[in-house]
Amino acid sequence: MFFKVLSKDKDSKARVCEVNTAHGTFQTPIFMPVGTQATVKAIEPRELDEIGVKIVLGNTYHLYLRPGEEVLHKAKGLHNFMGWEKPILTDSGGFQVFSLSGLRKVYDDGVEFRSHIDGSTHNFTPEKVINIQRAIGSDIMMVLDECLENPAEFEKVKESVKLTTNWAKKSKTEFDRTETLYGFPQFLFGIIQGSIYKDLRKQSVEDIIELDFDGYAIGGLAVGEENGEMYDVVEYTTGLMLEEKPRYLMGVGTPEDLLNAIERGVDMFDCVMPTRNARNATLFTTNGKLRLKNLENKLNFESPDTETDSYTSKNFSVAYLRHLFMSDEILGAQLATIHNLRFYTKLMEDARTAVLENRFLEFKSSFLQKYNSEGRG
Repeated sequence: MFFKVLSKDKDSKARVCEVNTAHGTFQTPIFMPVGTQATVKAIEPRELDEIGVKIVLGNTYHLYLRPGEEVLHKAKGLHNFMGWEKPILTDSGGFQVFSLSGLRKVYDDGVEFRSHIDGSTHNFTPEKVINIQRAIGSDIMMVLDECLENPAEFEKVKESVKLTTNWAKKSKTEFDRTETLYGFPQFLFGIIQGSIYKDLRKQSVEDIIELDFDGYAIGGLAVGEENGEMYDVVEYTTGLMLEEKPRYLMGVGTPEDLLNAIERGVDMFDCVMPTRNARNATLFTTNGKLRLKNLENKLNFESPDTETDSYTSKNFSVAYLRHLFMSDEILGAQLATIHNLRFYTKLMEDARTAVLENRFLEFKSSFLQKYNSEGRG
């Protein structure tokens, strides 16, 4: 069985589930570090394994451009190419439709991109995106979708939902028509759109669920709306989604966002936030964000976070980490990334334990009270 629910919290929608793939089993709620170009930036696969990461995310658009399908196919897939033996989920490139708006045109049958690398023109259709992901060999594939900015007018979102549904149908047909290339099963998730409009979210849920995907993602959030709006849409949308399939909130987010979405029934997350913040000298800690470059940290010889069991926190001081960044040493980004990803991984571990013990809301309140209570340097 690909997916099963193991436990539900008695006072919220939070749940612990199990996902089984050919490259391993993982439990949710889970955070997936973003490895856009066949690497999670500034950290080795060995280190990811050591800090408890169970699944990483790659991106179809970027992997298509570099290293390309030929290389990935000859390597017999992304797992072999990047030396990662655990599960991989690949985004379809739909977010690039949003983020690279100056380099693309959207048509009924797909998207025309100009490469951000060399300006060359490429066409992505729903079918082509499925076949690229076959060459990548990811365990979980995503359909091509359109993600709009917020705010977006109702009529524009309405047409976008229709387009996303049409692309989802074509994606599912191509997925069913084609076979895996490397001898292990792949799974396909559909994506629910609709911006902040509940009636359009409802329509999208109904359309996408009817196609019977292996799991379902909530897209089109964390793109400009207020947090309260996002939580409201997530609450509404998960209430319409199937209990027996995984729920994935794409591109989210902060520790607060993760816990609020778990409370509302979300199982899977990804975001560049922990790794990007790490490379910019900011740590996530139990007592909030720690900005290493601030002058008051020059003589701070304490651990950055005694409650997060990262290699970084157990072995190095805030002053040393600040020194690395002030000296432009690569090790600074590496150690910060190790810490931030361990912080996120441990947060998910603790959330799962809290659900299993029927105390998720208590855990969430206690964590956020401490996380938001103290200003850090």
